[in-house]
Order: sequence, then C-alpha cells, then structure tokens
Amino acid sequence: MHPLASYPLVEQALDIWVKGGWAMPPLMANCALMYLLGTNLLLRLLSKGPAVGPDYAWRRYWRNPAKARGPAARMIRQATAQGTPEQVGHYFDELKQDELAPFNRDIFLMKVFVSTAPLLGLLGTVTGMLATFKALSSGGGGEKTMNMIAGGIAEALITTETGLLLAITGLAFHFSLTRQNDRYIKYVEHLESLCMQYFQARSTSTQQPTPGEPNHEQIQILV
Repeated sequence: MHPLASYPLVEQALDIWVKGGWAMPPLMANCALMYLLGTNLLLRLLSKGPAVGPDYAWRRYWRNPAKARGPAARMIRQATAQGTPEQVGHYFDELKQDELAPFNRDIFLMKVFVSTAPLLGLLGTVTGMLATFKALSSGGGGEKTMNMIAGGIAEALITTETGLLLAITGLAFHFSLTRQNDRYIKYVEHLESLCMQYFQARSTSTQQPTPGEPNHEQIQILV
C-alpha cells in the first residue's frame, strides 16, 4: 500500500485514479502541461504588463526620464531615441515580433491543451463502454461479470468527468490569459501612438529639442 494511502482523501483519489483506467495518466500529463504553461505565461505577462495606464506612464516618464524604470519607461526611452517616425514604427514592429508573438503562440498552445482534455476523456469513455459491452457479451453472470461491468462503467464516467473538469477550469484560465495579453497589446499600441505624436509635435515645433528632452509645448500636446 502507498504510504499516503492512510489519508482518506488520498486513498479515495488513488482509488479513482485506478478505476479511471489507462486514460488517467494522459489526462494528468495534459493537466500538468496546461497549468505549467499557463502559470509561466501569466508570470511573464505580469512582469511585462503595466501597473498604471499608458498615459500616466508617459507623463511619469517625462517628469524625470533619467530615473524612469520599468517596461514602459524602457519602451519610451528606446522609441523616442529613434530619428524618424518610420524608425519608431520599425522599433515597435520588432518589439511586437519579439515580445508579443511568443505570448500569442503560447496562448494558442494553451488552447490546444484545453481542447485536448475532453477528447482524452471521451476516448476513455469509449474504451470503458467497450469493456462494459465485452463483459455483458460474455454472458457468464455472477460476481465476476458484475465487477467487470462496474469497472467499465466507472472508467467511462471517471474519464469523462476528469476531461470535462480540466476543460472547464482550463477554459477559464485561458480566458484570463487572453484578457491579460490583449491588455498588454493595447498598452504597447497606445505607447506607440504617443511616441508617434511626440515626433509629430517635435517636427512642427519651432524649437527642436533632442530626444528625451521635450519642450513645454510638446508636453502640452501629448499629455
């Protein structure tokens, strides 16, 4: 007996695991990959994601550009150091390719794991019902036959329930990650717009400041 089996909940879980049949290990592997990927993606989004809105981050940056820190300050500093609006556009295109594309890829992979869970459960359901029909067709009767029928039904129901449970929780997790990713994309796009406005204001201003030192007129236009 497993040493943890002395605990009632663990004993019950192990019993369900055994009755679930061959489909339980693939379901658990799918679960582990799904939540490991989702947790990793969430932590990466939170590390990149903004704590404040883009407009506030923009104003805070220009109060003291030399001491500004964080992802938003880094993007503003590198974007406003470009020479032309076209170069700003290229900078943000590369930023989206390097930082946003991996998030979109991992979110798609997360969706694959969510979709796979109920299919694995359904496959376990089919094999469980096949075992049930095989027991019924044997026609032997008695306790052995009833145990085989009960085992087949248990396998079918347990795998179905496990697959659906993983799919429902995974779908909620996937929705949360998608919302967080969309928020970050809009944040980057808003900063890109502000940086473009910065260059437009600089080109129309009579005074030509260097990047990182906007004059009072530019601040009034952009804030």
